Amino acid sequence: MLRLLTTVLAGLLALIAMLPARAADPCPLLRAQVAAPDVATRVAAYACKENQNWYSPFIDADGRGAGPSVYEAENAPLADGTEAWRKVALYWLEGGLAGAAGACADARSLQYPSSACRTFVIDTPWSGAFVSWVMRRAGVPGFRVSAGHIDYVRRAYREPSQSPYLVQAPLSGKPAPGDLLCSVRSAWRSYGYDDLAAILSAPDNDGLAMHCDIVVGAMRGGSAYLVGGNVQQTVILRQLKLDANGYFSGLPLRRAYDPECSPDLPAYCNANRQNWAVMLKLKPAAELARLAPPPAPVPSQPQAPERCATTASGIRICSTSPPAPPAAPADATP
Repeated sequence: MLRLLTTVLAGLLALIAMLPARAADPCPLLRAQVAAPDVATRVAAYACKENQNWYSPFIDADGRGAGPSVYEAENAPLADGTEAWRKVALYWLEGGLAGAAGACADARSLQYPSSACRTFVIDTPWSGAFVSWVMRRAGVPGFRVSAGHIDYVRRAYREPSQSPYLVQAPLSGKPAPGDLLCSVRSAWRSYGYDDLAAILSAPDNDGLAMHCDIVVGAMRGGSAYLVGGNVQQTVILRQLKLDANGYFSGLPLRRAYDPECSPDLPAYCNANRQNWAVMLKLKPAAELARLAPPPAPVPSQPQAPERCATTASGIRICSTSPPAPPAAPADATP
């Protein structure tokens, strides 16, 4: 009997040893490091903290997703108590983009549920605002906020001495916390790094729809983890495979005119299939220290005061809606 148990145990250990190693999600440990001394850790920490606030939605290395618990337009609270739609509006305001925040530009629009501001949140891509918010919160020197990813990609390409980032082809650099991996949003054209470089060099280039995720963790021979805003209407954590040397182990690419995900074509349902075109590499601390200091973070906007009342049956009802305006005074004219 003892020999049998020993044989079974040895077999189980052999099976365990054959299983692929799984890198752990870095966010639970990172989210508390927003005051870390180095810029890269602060960037990763703020990005992770927001993923955790949105209840940790996730896309695994095979492109399978754990759907959001709360969506961008909902009035439901996130883990930090802020309503989802108001949190997105804060990315614009606290990210230094009030001038581009439309109906959410006035801080008073956040005091009470506002259909105009919530409509703006639904209709306007906010992934650039999210990146700007993270960079402003993390105090990244030399970063120029923008609602469009192309603006800070272009700046890193054209003004490398002024930007905190350097451009690299996605497969030529090793991702590390604080880096950005960016794709071009186009269903009818494929953009490689060389194609994007040609566009960035053109003097008359005025824009290109892009998306960037923030690298928050990387393990050689395992996975890179990236956080992006406005992915599936939330702040999501994405996993991508790395090779033994720390480079991306290929990237699932979306090609021009690829068919859409469908029950008949499940191979196209990989949520990591994007038009990955460039990686922005965060400069070393010594080089960042030579750049212009970042502006102070925009103060958090006040929340609307909660108003509560108790009904005749003893039920307590609370709301952050504004009180009804007072009735107009009666006309005293005889």
